[in-house]
Amino acid sequence: MDTSLTPTSDKSTRSSRLPGFYKLSAKDRLQIVADFASIPAQELEHLQSADGLPADVALCMSENVVGRFSLPLAFATNFRVNGADYIVPMAIEEPSVVAAASFAARLLRKDDGISSIATEPIMIGQIHFPEPPPRETLEYIVREHHEELKKHLDANHPRLVAAGGGFQYARVRYLSDPDGRPIAVVHLHIDVRDAMGANAVNSMAEEAAPLFERWTGTRVGLRILSNLPMHRRVKVQGSVLLDTDTDGPNMSRDEALRIEEASRFAEVDPYRAVTANKGVMNGIDAVLLATGQDFRAVEAAAHAFASRDGRYSALARWYVEDNKLYGTMDIPLALGTVGGITAVHPIVSTTLKILGIQQAQKLSELVAAVGLAQNLAATRALASEGIQRGHMRLHARNIAMLVGATPEEVPAVVAGMLAREDIKETTARLCLELVRTSGQAH
Repeated sequence: MDTSLTPTSDKSTRSSRLPGFYKLSAKDRLQIVADFASIPAQELEHLQSADGLPADVALCMSENVVGRFSLPLAFATNFRVNGADYIVPMAIEEPSVVAAASFAARLLRKDDGISSIATEPIMIGQIHFPEPPPRETLEYIVREHHEELKKHLDANHPRLVAAGGGFQYARVRYLSDPDGRPIAVVHLHIDVRDAMGANAVNSMAEEAAPLFERWTGTRVGLRILSNLPMHRRVKVQGSVLLDTDTDGPNMSRDEALRIEEASRFAEVDPYRAVTANKGVMNGIDAVLLATGQDFRAVEAAAHAFASRDGRYSALARWYVEDNKLYGTMDIPLALGTVGGITAVHPIVSTTLKILGIQQAQKLSELVAAVGLAQNLAATRALASEGIQRGHMRLHARNIAMLVGATPEEVPAVVAGMLAREDIKETTARLCLELVRTSGQAH
């Protein structure tokens, strides 16, 4: 292994800038990750095991379990977020995503890298009134019983309160159902600290419902959290220095202007915005899977947030100003570093340990930064050479395996397709035949 790639264990000076990381063997990559995180390599060996999730643990995690389903676990390099460097775990089968995230992170890592700021971890519990009392009555009840409600709910969740969280306040929303009949919702705003918060919020909503029925004399309908965490968001920004020297990590002004142009397209056209946001979520979901998060809830919230003004639009925005390309994004993220499967799934426990992140807000800041970087990489590829050329280049390994190449034969078959600039099954079969007859693919 090239010792120049070995990062220092000092977290204040260690660097995730690891040129040639992708060229190393899986064993050597794992050693670098271990060195970066100051973890003995033997503690990470289970990441390479087919039994990364033991069968007995899997049986307890879900219903009707018959086996386990695996995804590749990779690490993206070059990330610097709020001045700290990270090697980011990503669980995903799409080959271009990890490479693209690493490339964009390199473009965005100047100075303190990507700037990312998360709000306080406030989640919403909804108490639904199908036949509500008058607006003034319900609002009065919420005001008058605030202290009683807080005392009751916090008393049932002493660990959350001890961690600095708990019930914050409530507010009333009045709506109309599809037939025009009035309905009301009381929103409980709850600080869930380092948890994703679903269990705590659902419990508080259930606990508050009988109180509201007694106070109002009316029936409560649903009592459930909302997966649209409008008050639990991350604002992220990054910039790329523009330069005519495209041999370095910078970007030409012409390239940046094409990215701005593509960004403006996504801002106004929902057909394009969906695909642009899918690019954001490619990066985000891969990290969420690797760190044991509820990626389904995050996806739902992201797309609802993208429609918050009544029209679906892009989550990220890119624009050129002075001598830089700037990217910004505002996104709701409800993540957790405690609870759920974070302490149950052995790989999840390890990936969080590698990141060295214990606070949910810091995890959210990193995840949002990955989403912004992924969007930059996808938009840049689309606005320059087109998305398919680079994607197919990285997809060549899958095509080689599809036509029957063994793991030992795959590199030669891929090299043959790349030499011919033809990433197709027919070419892969030809290259595989050459490998097996002459030992060469070109």
